[in-house]
Amino acid sequence: MQQQVIERASLSQSVQALDHLSDHDRERFWRFGQGPVMTVPDTHIHRPFERYAAIQPDAVAAEHRGETITYAELNRQANRLATTLAGYGVRPGDNVAVFVRRGIPMLVGILGVLKAGGAYVPQDAALAPPAHLRHVIDTAATRVILTESSVAHHVPLPAGHHLIHLDTLMAHPLNDDTFRLRAPVSPGENCYVLFTSGTTGKPNGVVVTHRNVCNILLTAPGNLGIRPGWTVAQLLNVAFDMAAWEILGCLSNGGTLAIRGDDVAAAAERADVIIATPTVLSALDPGRCESVKVVAVAGEPCPASLADQWATRCAFYNGCGPTETTIVNTMHLHDAARQLTIGRPTPNNTVYVLDPAGRPCRIGEIGEMWAGGDGVSAGYVGNPALNAERYVPDPFLGGGRLMFRTRDLGHWTHDGRLEHLGRTDDQVKVRGFRVELDSVSAILESVPGCQRAVTLKLDDRNLVSFVAPSHVDPQTARQAVANALPYYCVPAAIYALPALPETSRGKIDKAALRQMAIADAQLEHVA
Repeated sequence: MQQQVIERASLSQSVQALDHLSDHDRERFWRFGQGPVMTVPDTHIHRPFERYAAIQPDAVAAEHRGETITYAELNRQANRLATTLAGYGVRPGDNVAVFVRRGIPMLVGILGVLKAGGAYVPQDAALAPPAHLRHVIDTAATRVILTESSVAHHVPLPAGHHLIHLDTLMAHPLNDDTFRLRAPVSPGENCYVLFTSGTTGKPNGVVVTHRNVCNILLTAPGNLGIRPGWTVAQLLNVAFDMAAWEILGCLSNGGTLAIRGDDVAAAAERADVIIATPTVLSALDPGRCESVKVVAVAGEPCPASLADQWATRCAFYNGCGPTETTIVNTMHLHDAARQLTIGRPTPNNTVYVLDPAGRPCRIGEIGEMWAGGDGVSAGYVGNPALNAERYVPDPFLGGGRLMFRTRDLGHWTHDGRLEHLGRTDDQVKVRGFRVELDSVSAILESVPGCQRAVTLKLDDRNLVSFVAPSHVDPQTARQAVANALPYYCVPAAIYALPALPETSRGKIDKAALRQMAIADAQLEHVA
């Protein structure tokens, strides 16, 4: 606690924190750390969708399991829902739960809430346990829950709440194309509330504004060049912020959203744009994705071999940024002939690499990345203590702006790109030595044939690693680490698996792997 107070006091100081830098590094601090200044064309992310509905009413907005919906029809359905929500008392600034399965009703729910001036709070009702859904309802203070008949039995309904079945509402004939909606909500209203893993065991709800979302999805490179006639694959869990990149990024730029069914590859193979975590992307065959023009990954470190594989076929973007900085706040268009990095700040955003005292690191020095600018979200719902810890006054931008502590480690390359070096909570102590787990995994992923790797701390003396696919030789992999890193970084055991398990959000399931390692260690002890 004392260290946090010292750090926060340091971070509140003025740009005199730059005094220790050379003139050259001071100039590069500003030049590298500030993204391009761009004008964002809209203040609300559903407005460009509405314009496309007027310009190309018969264009297919989305398709799912053989069913399609046009821009005009999706707009009419969303208008009706917005009118219905208003009848239930939803007003600008309210949060509305969208507990659905992947499909076209999901889109109606999202757009209808935005048109009503609310913020949508998404969860996959078939995957999230009822206790989690109840936590989301209570934390976000929703009063209306949107769902579907097939999953409604999973959804808790607290007293005083209203439940709307989207599929039932959509089945009613649309007799009036001009549902009356209120005047547009004022700029800066909230767009969505996403729940991320919390340090206390309970997820935290992150409030993301329309300004945040428009800034990344309506400017290059975050818009990924999406345009009418292009198809964007919708592969990810709606509760994951990268799903907003797929859904809102597509519909606000005039594309067609190909919502996957049970077969992830089938949706990806016919898409022009794929947005995925490296774990999801590694399961796809680039040779079968012949239409793909752009791929963007984020959410977890990307193996260089995976990036190289796709960058030779299409434009490949490696991005980085937590939910609190709105999807991604750095992006890099990768060239397979160059080092993979996370690039530079996206438009109207800033990134600072700071030391523990809150001072900018010299160019090339490793520090913790802090994010500033228009991507910094509005904070956590109902958690002022965590807000005060993670969102602090930005001494470099000033003017009452805040910056966010990402807990990501990195450094600037000398040509102005950010290299991601893991997270502060991935730095562990083994045998008294500090080890960066991602650095061990990176060595393993350089072993021929290894596509994915993850390293975990098993106990105070041992690391354990998992590699995929199963034909990777554990001994060869272990020797690669021994050749590159100190002895205390060498995993005590390496398990080769056909594929690494995934969470519902398409990331490596480290909790499941840890349990596997613990169970194996217990069996060995018994033996």
